[in-house]
Amino acid sequence: MDGVLVDTDVYHFQAWKELAEELGIPFTREQGDRCRGISRMDSLEIVLEGSKRSYCLAEKQAMADKKNRRYRELLVGLTPEDLSPGVRQVLPELRRRGYRLALASSSRNAGLILERTGLGQWLDGVADGTCVTRAKPDPEVFLTAARMIGVEADCCAAVDDALAGIEAAHRAGMVGVAIGDSALHGAGDYNLTSLEQLLELFPAKEGEA
Repeated sequence: MDGVLVDTDVYHFQAWKELAEELGIPFTREQGDRCRGISRMDSLEIVLEGSKRSYCLAEKQAMADKKNRRYRELLVGLTPEDLSPGVRQVLPELRRRGYRLALASSSRNAGLILERTGLGQWLDGVADGTCVTRAKPDPEVFLTAARMIGVEADCCAAVDDALAGIEAAHRAGMVGVAIGDSALHGAGDYNLTSLEQLLELFPAKEGEA
């Protein structure tokens, strides 16, 4: 979702950076990129790399919760205009061609984002942080999404901009379609420069108009 369908990465970065500033530690764009596609607690460990002290689990949980509250505040202004380029053309066209589409995100904020952007109208299933317990690169979220739409994993393609996401796709037995940062690393079975290229990869199914 984040970085593929919706441009929310900037909000994640802002919320983590504000937390880091409060703690008096640096937080760079490179660190922000490494937070893509992984769990909130794993992202926090990246944020805390520059800290001179250690924190107990309760302190870390409080920090993660604070970051999420700030992130949700920033999402209030989210609109359909924040959808990534091509989304409003590609998703309905793939469905018209006979493909089933599911969201696979470890975010517990997926419901809010779907509501604010209208993305849900093009999805046949939503696997998110409310129904999975393990974040990418674990394949759980992709396997859960496949079950939701009734498609075997080896018949699925997973689109992700994070290296952890492409690793998760491969561990799930799916074709990995990389875009953004993961494509720049050549991590996917297919490496795209735009979402519109999905229409070249997935033609209309036999019997579809």
